[in-house]
Amino acid sequence: MKQYRIDELRLEDYEKIRRYFDDRFGSSSMEGVYWVPLDSDLLDQVQAAHVDCQPFYFAVVLESSVISFEFLIRTRSRVRCDCIHYASETQRDHIVQFADSIFETLKILT
Repeated sequence: MKQYRIDELRLEDYEKIRRYFDDRFGSSSMEGVYWVPLDSDLLDQVQAAHVDCQPFYFAVVLESSVISFEFLIRTRSRVRCDCIHYASETQRDHIVQFADSIFETLKILT
């Protein structure tokens, strides 16, 4: 899996991040997995054309010492479709900027 991974989180930082994601994206049926919607202006042509598959998401997996931002862009309504694929360069840059902004917002040094 391609992902942006930040490790060696301190316990207090893990707690801040967990609260941040719980407040903004709710908890998931899988502990520590969050589904972050991808802005519609970032969709590629195939994703934009697949209206029935929208919205699209990237997953964030939070563990006690690691957070991973997955680069697989997917829909929650289907398991397989042409619109489910790894992030474009623009989408990937957005995910990395999103991740970095959380650490800036929460004043966590990496």
